[in-house]
Amino acid sequence: MNDPLTPRGAIRAITQARLNFGPPRFAADTAASLDFALDHARAREAVESELDVARLTAGLDALGLPHDIVTSSAATRDVFITRPDLGRLLPQDQADVLSRHASPDVAVVLGDGLSAVAIALNGVAFVTELHKKLSQDGLNIGPVILARQARVALGDGIALALAAKTVVMIVGERPGLSAADGLGVYITQNPSAQTPDSARNCISNVRAEGLPIHDAARQTYDLIKEMRALGCSGVALNQSRATNVLTSD
Repeated sequence: MNDPLTPRGAIRAITQARLNFGPPRFAADTAASLDFALDHARAREAVESELDVARLTAGLDALGLPHDIVTSSAATRDVFITRPDLGRLLPQDQADVLSRHASPDVAVVLGDGLSAVAIALNGVAFVTELHKKLSQDGLNIGPVILARQARVALGDGIALALAAKTVVMIVGERPGLSAADGLGVYITQNPSAQTPDSARNCISNVRAEGLPIHDAARQTYDLIKEMRALGCSGVALNQSRATNVLTSD
């Protein structure tokens, strides 16, 4: 029973986490078992899903946003799942193709990551909001790159090929047993082939039941402005903030 006036109902109203309020028992009841099986199936489907290029390109075309498509060195989904290292690498021939584009101020990448379902549901909507905010400052995002079999670090190679100083890598997050549609947004300033994860800023759980797309786009925009002003991201950005506070005092 999920009456919002009870403590149990109040807790359930603020989380999708799997909770047990009943007494300890040797096995879950039938309803809980079926719910678990359904959520597990959704998580597997998300991990194994392929990027819906047709849906994404149609959405971007409707916005008048140019786009291009790349595939990481993990040529298939099976390879991508078993070889994370290959999902981080952009093949040279595809880098050569991207290098023909004019250099954008900010490279924007939509990558399947571990949930192409999340990108299909939320990817174009997020890019729409971010593009609105960046264009107000006269910042050009160039072609939106649709990346198949993509890990987060693939964005570094894409940014280098495009000669972009800032990259926003939007990927489907690893699905849990309560959500398989969350976006992770990774923003990096001055990416390189050796960029560590500590040099990125991340905004996570971007979805209808998590962080709203509009709020996530605003946070991303604010980070981009700050990164470009200070010339760094990740841990270095936090250190620059602290230095500036001390200096201003």
